[in-house]
Amino acid sequence: MLVHVRFAKRGMQRFVPLPSTTLNMLRELWMTHKNPVCFFPATGRGRGKTSMTSATEPVSRTTIQDAFRAALKESGIRKRASVHTLRHSYATHLLEKGVNLRLIQQYLGHRSPRTTAIYTHLTKTAFEAGYLSATGRQGHRRINDRYLATTQTTSRVKRN
Repeated sequence: MLVHVRFAKRGMQRFVPLPSTTLNMLRELWMTHKNPVCFFPATGRGRGKTSMTSATEPVSRTTIQDAFRAALKESGIRKRASVHTLRHSYATHLLEKGVNLRLIQQYLGHRSPRTTAIYTHLTKTAFEAGYLSATGRQGHRRINDRYLATTQTTSRVKRN
């Protein structure tokens, strides 16, 4: 299944894959409130608090970030992370699984493939998987370590 992301940065639109397991979890979540307007409704605070079913506004970014921080703390993970870190992790995971860099670029809504390459913090494993996916070659191909290192920076490659 693909999710249609509308009104993203710069008014961009794109389609992003949604795994069936995630879809099932989201369906279960929606069944808890069945809000006809918002998928993640804001309930409000204090006396004017509204129910999830009747809420007309989505949950705020701050609320999402606070929930993420609480989950991070509860999990025992000590690394600094934010909700945006999940975007980096998603892109890196796709690349390491062999998804073509161009497709990842479309999923993230980047104009330039160079942005995507920097964004995903290319690893040797990810680079090899991306190379194999892009070229359609089968099997394992050793990539020159020097070449890999130069693809991670903006410096020019010196040829012998």
